[in-house]
Amino acid sequence: MPQLVALSLSIAVLGGIWAWVCLGTSIGLIVWAGFIAWGCYFHTGGDNKALIKTICGNVYGVIIAWIALLIVANVPIAALGALWPAIVIGATVFLLVIVASIEQLSVVPANVYGYAATAAYGVSGGGIANVTAANMTNPLIGVGVSMVIGAVLGMVSGRVAGMLTKKAAATA
Repeated sequence: MPQLVALSLSIAVLGGIWAWVCLGTSIGLIVWAGFIAWGCYFHTGGDNKALIKTICGNVYGVIIAWIALLIVANVPIAALGALWPAIVIGATVFLLVIVASIEQLSVVPANVYGYAATAAYGVSGGGIANVTAANMTNPLIGVGVSMVIGAVLGMVSGRVAGMLTKKAAATA
């Protein structure tokens, strides 16, 4: 089986299962956050180092965005209006990128994907109201767990595709 077909098939099957788990159960996993991390895994190289960098970068981004959400939700400065969240975002995005000299956080897009996914979840659907909740509605927990699982699914889909490609080559 050609590699692209094998990868497409493995991602389709696992992606369908992932979507069913997220959308068909009440676990609280976030389908799109997992897919972002899944894509990040391949964007980062699709190997064991990519898995580590994807998980570390995504989770770091999730944590930094969660801190930003926590500050904006709990330290309102009404006199500054929209300038206050912009200052918080600017400061936390600096922290997002400055760590790029650390090997596990060296893929800045991975850090940004985690930050962006968490910020999006936090400002939509009441997520910012749940920044201290001890459940999956908390952006830190819901997005973080979903992204880790998504990165692992990326690795699994790549390995399944590799097995399908090798099996097809062995039988040819």
